[in-house]
Amino acid sequence: MNIAQIGVGYWGPNLLRNLVSNTNVKLTTVVDLSEERRQFVESHYPSVQTTDNVEDIINNPEIEAVVISTPVKTHYDLAIKALNAGKHILVEKPMATTTEEVLKIGKISERKNLVAMVGHTFLFNSAVQYVKTLIDAGELGTIRYIYSQRLNLGRIRNDVDALWNLAPHDISIIQYWLDELEPVHVMRNGMDYVQNGIDDVVFMNIEYPGSILANIHVSWLDPHKIRRMTVVGSEKMVVYDDIAENKITIYDKGIDRIAALGQNMDFDDPRSFSFNHRSGDIIIPEIKWVEPLKTEIAHFVDCIINGTKCLTNVTHAAKVVKILEQSS
Repeated sequence: MNIAQIGVGYWGPNLLRNLVSNTNVKLTTVVDLSEERRQFVESHYPSVQTTDNVEDIINNPEIEAVVISTPVKTHYDLAIKALNAGKHILVEKPMATTTEEVLKIGKISERKNLVAMVGHTFLFNSAVQYVKTLIDAGELGTIRYIYSQRLNLGRIRNDVDALWNLAPHDISIIQYWLDELEPVHVMRNGMDYVQNGIDDVVFMNIEYPGSILANIHVSWLDPHKIRRMTVVGSEKMVVYDDIAENKITIYDKGIDRIAALGQNMDFDDPRSFSFNHRSGDIIIPEIKWVEPLKTEIAHFVDCIINGTKCLTNVTHAAKVVKILEQSS
């Protein structure tokens, strides 16, 4: 299957490397406006053609799929062009800037029977998938709340704020873990310290049905590099730390209510309870590591060739963007 890639900026080289290494596809062409980036491709992958004109791949009937890794504001127009030309698409996160745009992408892809996938790479992370199996199996009990931190003194964007740049990762993971629950309420609080109108730090709160709370803290203006998510259940708690050697730590900890004998010999009196602070084993499971992006690319190809249901399809993409919109 012939594939083309649009954009070889910050994340583009990682996509490029995994596309080239996938034996089920042939990366034929890369598009980038920058001569320097095109030269980068030519020097590392001589067999791949380069161009600065998107129409060269849009009008090429031999190209069956397109990977879009460009600034967020260009995602929608490029996705629509590729779909209208009969090409499957993998679009870097977020798929578009509004829910309406994502749904339009979905309608065209459905009408033309084409795969439209968003690059929420963390859903292909084996550690994230392991937590999902714990939740689905009831190992954690009733989910009470989730909180995440995605922080760094790092790359500052001027096309999107810290929320739209970083939070799609955490929102997509939480949606995946909670079986795509529809939030009850979304609220954000952020501040622009470096560039006017572009928040450098954001705290987002999401309330889900069943009294589940989620808090997302993102910043590119922080002294610590942190990529950590904590899930607190009624039975156990789990920490997923993406940059730690041990990605998953399970804590058999919690607080249990114990009925106490009341003054009237009544165990059912709601006031007659004591509390047991439970602290059991700490488990660090072995997680087999496979590069998530490699798995993501393989999944995209599998969806096209074998008709496998797409994990990060338009429905998932739209819910993530909707939560981002609700917080604006």
